Amino acid sequence: MNADSAAADIVARVVAMGDPERAASSLRFFKTGPGEYGEGDRFVGVRVPALRTLARSLRGLPAATVVELLSGELHEVRMLALLVVAENYRMSEPEAWVELYREAIRAGRVNNWDLVDCSAATILGDHLCRGGDHTELLRWASSDDLWERRVGIVGTHAFIIAGRSEAILAVAPLVVDDRRDLIQKALGWMLREMGKRVDETTLLDYLEANAARMGRTALSYSVERLSKERRSYFRGLRS
Repeated sequence: MNADSAAADIVARVVAMGDPERAASSLRFFKTGPGEYGEGDRFVGVRVPALRTLARSLRGLPAATVVELLSGELHEVRMLALLVVAENYRMSEPEAWVELYREAIRAGRVNNWDLVDCSAATILGDHLCRGGDHTELLRWASSDDLWERRVGIVGTHAFIIAGRSEAILAVAPLVVDDRRDLIQKALGWMLREMGKRVDETTLLDYLEANAARMGRTALSYSVERLSKERRSYFRGLRS
């Protein structure tokens, strides 16, 4: 596989790498049943490290081929396409690849938590962080759509990795009252990362002011790295 590969050949390669037993497990793990958040998604059972290796071999794949892959029915093919977008974004023409990513979000192709988590910070978040403006993340976080909102939250990870807390602190008020599990987990994860990578005092100040209104899941994730005494204290504020 290389940058000249056709989309059909890439899909065939992904299918050949699949594991039926793992695919069956993924159907359950990613909630693909009727009424669940991943309803109707299809898997062939390829591990993420293998997809990352394949994505590196496809670095430089043309945008038209990437878009074709993003339109595919198979979950792993869409993940591969997002990993290729991240690879190409780092090579050249970052704005063009970021816009392609935005279009994929709007089209509903970034439609499960792992697809968001492998791309929101490394593509969109990184681009915004380099530009020094997190405003766009606020727009995504304000969406009612589950995946768009998660993009807005997880995109702040790029700022956190850069040692900056302003993006997650601006996004948090927009999502703190959303009790959907995948929003709760994303918010708690980013707050925990802020405490770990930026400043624990900033996390403690946020929790002091907001723990009482936070959902149980978000709070639990956010305090994981704190002492037992502090975990108990902040959990007690919800009582």
